Amino acid sequence: MSEFKKIGVWQTAFLGDAVLTLPLITALKERYPEAEIHFFVRKGFGELFSAQPEIAEVHEFDKRGEQKTLGDARRYGKQIRKMGLDLWISTHASFRSAAVARATGIKKRIGYKSPWYNRLAYHKVVDRRFDELEEIERLHQLLLPLGIEPPAPEPKVVLPELAKGVAEAVLAMQPKDVPIVGLHPGSTWPTKCWPIEYYAVIARAAASAGCGVMIFAGPGEEEASAKVRQLAGRGVHSLRITDMGGKLKLPELAAVIGRLDAYVTNDSGPMHLAWMQKTPTLAMFGPTVRKLGFFPRGDHSVVLESELECRPCGLHGHETCPEKHHKCMTEITPQMAWDALIAMLGLDRREQGADS
Repeated sequence: MSEFKKIGVWQTAFLGDAVLTLPLITALKERYPEAEIHFFVRKGFGELFSAQPEIAEVHEFDKRGEQKTLGDARRYGKQIRKMGLDLWISTHASFRSAAVARATGIKKRIGYKSPWYNRLAYHKVVDRRFDELEEIERLHQLLLPLGIEPPAPEPKVVLPELAKGVAEAVLAMQPKDVPIVGLHPGSTWPTKCWPIEYYAVIARAAASAGCGVMIFAGPGEEEASAKVRQLAGRGVHSLRITDMGGKLKLPELAAVIGRLDAYVTNDSGPMHLAWMQKTPTLAMFGPTVRKLGFFPRGDHSVVLESELECRPCGLHGHETCPEKHHKCMTEITPQMAWDALIAMLGLDRREQGADS
């Protein structure tokens, strides 16, 4: 394939999926340093990637709103055609994504080999090798037709300066000279959520150990963060616990997460913003498993799981537990999480404990 001047990268799935696409974008920029790279993401995510130096422009697609129909997807593809892109890479395997790709009319289009309809939408298709590789490496398979070989570049998140400033101001209001722990009890999928009561135990234990505690929530998750704060209780130590639900924009949340001493989370998009910024990350995996390839990577990350035959019950999880017991989450006890967290923070194990 020849050199390219304007490249489109399409990833309109969830937040974590978009974040995990950054190594692919970095590899493209290294191979084609003069090319403009345009990143297409789901509506609401664009600002997060606005300062990424490899990206010329971020475009948002409202797949759950004004552009939700297949006809809308085709029309959007025809709009993209006018941009003059000469390479299109789709990291999303949905029928809607294939419809957009075909409608662009871009001469060189790369996508995954399956589902079958992708072969009608792309000029080059590659095997995702889902059961063999982790997600970042799966994404890198899309670059093989361009002669860009593994390994994928190290992930790096670059955030807007304004978001960094907000993060510094927010953290300036936290207790000084103590570890700051972040908790994120929400998720798009209810069965991915560790019990609210368990998060409250960790919040209370961390505050009692002298840490500052910040509870975060994405849009629609504010009730969860408020409930954790409520259940953590009152008293002198509770003054160290702050509910940040609904108070931060996505880039600001990312900037705060990058400055924490530890981050306790479900399997969620913000989890990837944590480990990519080298924040020690403690993740609870229930319906999903590490083998699916979307876990937090690096020596600074820990995944807690329970061994059950029904895991995984799906790629994303469910609204309710198919087995009606949700043991995959309830069997990960607060004490297990607290033991992992105090190891991350370097606290004295003999003096700390988490009651369940």
